[in-house]
Amino acid sequence: MCRNLSKYALIFLFLALSGLIFLLRNIQTVENWNCHTISALNQLQNRIQSSFNPVNLPTFYHNRTFCAHLGQKPSPEDELEERYLLDSIAWPEPPPHSAQITLRQTSDPVHSLFAILPTEGGREWHVGDQLEVLVQMHDFQGRPKHYGGDFLLARLHTPELGAGVAGKVVDHRNGFYSALFPLLWEGSAQVEVTLVHSSEAVAVLQRLREERPDRVFFKSLFRLGFLSETTVCNMCLPPDQHHPLCNYTDLYTGEPWYCYKPKVLSCDTRINHAKGGYLKHLITNKEALLFQSGVNIKVHIHASGADRINVLPPRKDKVEVESSSNKPEPNKLAPSGYYYEDSWRPLGGVTMRQFNESSAIAQCLKNKVINMYGDSTVRQWFEHLIAFVPELKEFNLHSPKNVGPFMAVDSTHNILLRYRCHGPPIRFSTVMSSELRYISNELDGLPGGPNTVVVLSIWAHFSTFPVEVYIRRLRHIRRALLRLLDRAPGTIVVIRSANLQALDQEVSLYNSDWYSLQLDEVLRAMFKGLNVLLVDAWQMSSAHHLPHALHPPPVIVKNMIDMLLSYVCPEKKKGRQPWRNHN
Repeated sequence: MCRNLSKYALIFLFLALSGLIFLLRNIQTVENWNCHTISALNQLQNRIQSSFNPVNLPTFYHNRTFCAHLGQKPSPEDELEERYLLDSIAWPEPPPHSAQITLRQTSDPVHSLFAILPTEGGREWHVGDQLEVLVQMHDFQGRPKHYGGDFLLARLHTPELGAGVAGKVVDHRNGFYSALFPLLWEGSAQVEVTLVHSSEAVAVLQRLREERPDRVFFKSLFRLGFLSETTVCNMCLPPDQHHPLCNYTDLYTGEPWYCYKPKVLSCDTRINHAKGGYLKHLITNKEALLFQSGVNIKVHIHASGADRINVLPPRKDKVEVESSSNKPEPNKLAPSGYYYEDSWRPLGGVTMRQFNESSAIAQCLKNKVINMYGDSTVRQWFEHLIAFVPELKEFNLHSPKNVGPFMAVDSTHNILLRYRCHGPPIRFSTVMSSELRYISNELDGLPGGPNTVVVLSIWAHFSTFPVEVYIRRLRHIRRALLRLLDRAPGTIVVIRSANLQALDQEVSLYNSDWYSLQLDEVLRAMFKGLNVLLVDAWQMSSAHHLPHALHPPPVIVKNMIDMLLSYVCPEKKKGRQPWRNHN
């Protein structure tokens, strides 16, 4: 028995010694294996944890042409049109030394003055005449300026009559400006001239537009199972080896859109799009002085003498014109319309009808499909219609509030009303990726016809990008509209222009009226001559006495809707009026 135990003990001892020798000889390998295993696990853990960290903004490398020329290469004809459009909106620049000037040497609305120029021969003013006002800009030291580039607005109005018309401002590029107004109603009328931005401030805005298209940034959420990541997105993202890109360029239009690739998830796990925020500290402290509310942003300029005139009835030697329009002579200033008794009166094109009863709107839109595409300024029209017409019942699509898509139906009158936001860039809170649609692609999916109405408004979300980006987007929409009108000539197409809005320093850097003005002039030029109709929101907001707002007050929206419905249901059967570009 003891002999057997001794035998097993020797065997056990031999095995133990063999294992010890093996371990000592391979301990380095085991250590390396453990290190690699732990390192791999740590890397995986870090990648998972990093996917839940807040999104970090990469450094943006300034490049004046990087953003503008992404997407499909334009044809020679497109390049020629682009050069023409950019030349047409070229803004007078301050002299080269202006970068060194101080606030005291910039345009000051308090020291600046305007004067009403007398008529030829010193006669009275009559309806049908043209009023001219001369504006002279001074700096904060009271010295006259000798160069142009200031952004001015002018209005002639009679608040007690609910009357107003926007003036045309002419920059003489020497510190003097002319403001021209047609005289369209009788009685007392007051001139109002406003400095929106000084020429020095406009130069800052122009630089930001070209060099900082990232100042509004976007983001997307990527999700797969329990794992989610958020990355920065934009039309212009500087690629590098540390930040590979997900390419979401539209296959049909070539419109570019990119997101930084998530660290763990793949590009096809993107589920939404949202505004990320606004970059801060874009300008220097010295430049910030150019954007002060109540000092040099939307401040009235005072008259050196009287700021009112008395307008008499038309002269007897004047040819009678239609009482409803008071249309000026062809060689004179011709705005798109004016207000009287708070009602918009278009000058030429179509007679404005008043749709004061919901039944009148329902009858006008009977058997119609109205498709609204664009930003929140046309969504405001959708909201106005469903609030004013009780028969239009909104169909719950479970869409996010203020985002859409939205749909309303009037089964009694067979009306279908739809709204959908345009594709990126769109600064809405959260839009599902599946709902990101480009207007041109949506238009290609419409059958069209005389019972189809298309309403477009696309401008507010393009103000932070170079103008070339906007030109490219409108070019795609224009081509789609031409295809739609070719296959369905009776389709009614109405475009809503940009409008003025309230400004402070922050809003000015992202959504200044100067940006909107430039985009609006491009839009008018690109659709001029097409069989589409314009609701001139710019002049309708400029001519009215109420404060400017991105989403205009109800009285202005009501006039816009009346204008839209007057196009859909004209008072008299006339040929469709082509796009008219007003001076």
